[in-house]
Amino acid sequence: MKRIIAVNGGPRAGWNTDILVREAARGAQAGGAEIEVIDLYRLEPYSGCISCFGCKTQGHLGICVCKDGLAPVLEKIRAADGLILGSPNYLGNVTAGFRALYERLIFQYITYKVEPRGYNTRKVPVVLIFTSNCPEEHYEKVGYTKMVDGYKGAMESFIGPTKVLISGDTLQVHNYAPYDWTAFDPEAKKARRETVFPGHKEAAYALGAEMAE
Repeated sequence: MKRIIAVNGGPRAGWNTDILVREAARGAQAGGAEIEVIDLYRLEPYSGCISCFGCKTQGHLGICVCKDGLAPVLEKIRAADGLILGSPNYLGNVTAGFRALYERLIFQYITYKVEPRGYNTRKVPVVLIFTSNCPEEHYEKVGYTKMVDGYKGAMESFIGPTKVLISGDTLQVHNYAPYDWTAFDPEAKKARRETVFPGHKEAAYALGAEMAE
């Protein structure tokens, strides 16, 4: 049985990123995989890479030596047969929690050698899920496409073949009234949540099921 780790890099339980990560996990589970879902914002305190270079020393090559809330997550990912990762878009990038995981996950495998380029010899499939208030059709214009491609490229280089799901123009809150956000049409946001977002859930489910095959 395949073991797949799904990581929610968003702080809001039950919202867009969390929903899609869990849908992908549900699809993988339906396909026969053993699933563990990890919420980064529910872990013990952790940081991004502290540049100690412990992962470049003999006896620890390719293994992050920093012992904090991320340490067991990195070990679980190392032993997994697939990885599902999700983050909302905050200020044009992933969340701080996701970025910390990304730094620790990728940097440990970089060799700083001509050959081999990476310490990870056991590549596994990855699903990357990005959610945002920004509509997908605006990603190229505002530079988000380049950001997504950067994460996808790093994952493919050091973790394994990576597929991306983007869910844009998301519903941010159930009730917009208290916030006076005049830039948005609350009714249009709610309508999209009812008509378009279910398709994104189906796509996430399908990606998870495919990973479990």
